[in-house]
Amino acid sequence: MENEQENEECVLQFYDYAIYLIQDEKKSADETIAILISMGLKNENATMIVNSIQKSIREKREKIARKYMIRGALWCIGGLLITGLAYMAAANHGRESYTFCWVALIIGGLYFFGGLFLKLFNK
Repeated sequence: MENEQENEECVLQFYDYAIYLIQDEKKSADETIAILISMGLKNENATMIVNSIQKSIREKREKIARKYMIRGALWCIGGLLITGLAYMAAANHGRESYTFCWVALIIGGLYFFGGLFLKLFNK
């Protein structure tokens, strides 16, 4: 029982160190695998750890990208809705000027396209 717990702690330490290498030291997958192998891991285990970490990073970026795209779409829809309502109110009262919510559209566009680029270039 103690041996299993020690093995689990050892695996977690390898995971933590691999995360440190990839995120903080900006090591590539191949460099990280080579370092883990030099520390005594088998090639298959080191590859599995690095692939698992890369998958987690991709999934997290995907989630963030979706969040940005939704936020951007909501800003744009809100800006268009307010602009449309202001236009209809101005037209009903015979006015020629109305409020155009260009700031909401710009913010929405920045969020949306930022999320889209993150999604497209998520490696």
